Amino acid sequence: MKILIDFFPILLFFGAYKFYGIYVGTAVLMAATALQMAIIYAIDRRLQTMHKVTLVLILLFGTLTLVLQDDRFIKWKPTVLYGAMSVALAVALWALKKNFLKMLLGSQLDLPDAVWQRLNVALSLIHISEPTRQAEI
Repeated sequence: MKILIDFFPILLFFGAYKFYGIYVGTAVLMAATALQMAIIYAIDRRLQTMHKVTLVLILLFGTLTLVLQDDRFIKWKPTVLYGAMSVALAVALWALKKNFLKMLLGSQLDLPDAVWQRLNVALSLIHISEPTRQAEI
């Protein structure tokens, strides 16, 4: 059930995009994501930080896409989201001396600290060092 809730907005987006175009797809994505967050909140009685950030970015970039009739904005959303996550992981690790990845996933994965460290560094550097590319839809 959880996986259906997780993929519900993106499936609706691609369906609407295929049949009606990017602007209808964007509106459907915005509405479906808001509904998804309402369902998650109803089940868990809270939204995780990642949920909140995703919702804000989709609503922000979706609104810019629809108002300005420029599809580049909705294509920027994944780059901005993953870039921000990479920067947050790097700052937490090197400035705050905390491994947020381990804090988030440590209860689900039992890994040695050295592996957590390497994984955090790798995920931090993937988007920081990779040139920004717009998604091809």
